[in-house]
Amino acid sequence: MRFSPYWPISGFYFFYFAAMGVLMPYLGLYLQSLGFCPRQIGAVLAMLYATKIVAPVAWGWLADRRGERAGLIRMAAALSIVAFVGVYFPAGGTFPWLMLVMAVFGFFWNAALPHVEAITLDHLGDHTHRYGRIRLWGSIGFILTVLLFGGLLAGYDVRVVLHGTLALLVGILLSALFLSDHGGHLPHREPGPLGEILRQPRVLALFGACFLMLMSHAPHYAFYSIYLDEYLYDPTTIGQLWALGVCAEVAFFLIMPWVLKRVGLRGLFLGSFAVAGPRWLLVALFPSVLWVQAFSQLLHAVTFGVYHTVAILLIHRFFVGNHQGQGQALYNSVSFGAGYAMGALGGGFLWFHFGGEFTYLVAMGVTALAFGVAWRWVRE
Repeated sequence: MRFSPYWPISGFYFFYFAAMGVLMPYLGLYLQSLGFCPRQIGAVLAMLYATKIVAPVAWGWLADRRGERAGLIRMAAALSIVAFVGVYFPAGGTFPWLMLVMAVFGFFWNAALPHVEAITLDHLGDHTHRYGRIRLWGSIGFILTVLLFGGLLAGYDVRVVLHGTLALLVGILLSALFLSDHGGHLPHREPGPLGEILRQPRVLALFGACFLMLMSHAPHYAFYSIYLDEYLYDPTTIGQLWALGVCAEVAFFLIMPWVLKRVGLRGLFLGSFAVAGPRWLLVALFPSVLWVQAFSQLLHAVTFGVYHTVAILLIHRFFVGNHQGQGQALYNSVSFGAGYAMGALGGGFLWFHFGGEFTYLVAMGVTALAFGVAWRWVRE
């Protein structure tokens, strides 16, 4: 990759997803150590991601008003650090306080990524098939932290999750200091055409399918470590299983340019949904069989790596010109915001009342519905 912002953008992805590599697998274990029940754990995690419903759109509007993105990314990164420090306050072990902290922290932390995605695609220009070569640095960061903290949790207090997250948030801010907008300032966005884009059936279907896909993934992200812990997997093995899935994702990102030149976006998109259902079925039916769990994690390359890449590229294709930043913001709001929040809340309720196996079976049904929506209405 030759464009000058390659390393700042790659650094941002690295630290952002490294922080996610701590929070996603291990925040639930930290909350469990505080005595929280599955419904409370699901609510805290849902609050963290529910802010994605509002934050990307609100900050996207602010970016349009100010005419630039990089400065807002730096502001959001700095304020997310300030907000996260709230977990160290004396009330940090209580459910109401953590709900408040996650709401404020999530509003700032979730604001930056859509604008980094837009900056990345702006710089790539006609070479969007190279997106995976940059995005893979995020996966590498996730792998390193999920392995590192899996080992640390075997010998240290679970509060190491908080310390590691705070350090990585500082890394996000440092990398954000070197980001720059493509070609200077953003042109002002015209509201009319955006409404026309949003009324297209293929765009509505894309958002609907993405909402359902993340809804099906949310219980896995929120409770998979707890699920494995219930079946007596040690923290190191749990971390290795998480890392295995992201290693498979990295492998896809490396071959993504070759794949995109030979397979259409719609075919890849449908394939990701077709694989997700069997993945959740395997997790539900064979929780104590290590090699089955390892295989299910390898499918992450398809159910997230392929899915997310194609979704990003379809958004970039459907939201042209000055609307690309808002398109990425809406994608994050609908999928990683509303979809994840609904899945985490619903997953917490189902987990509490019916157990993990039943929750994964419901997730399988959700992916079947998503496949039907994508098959019927999503066109390139």
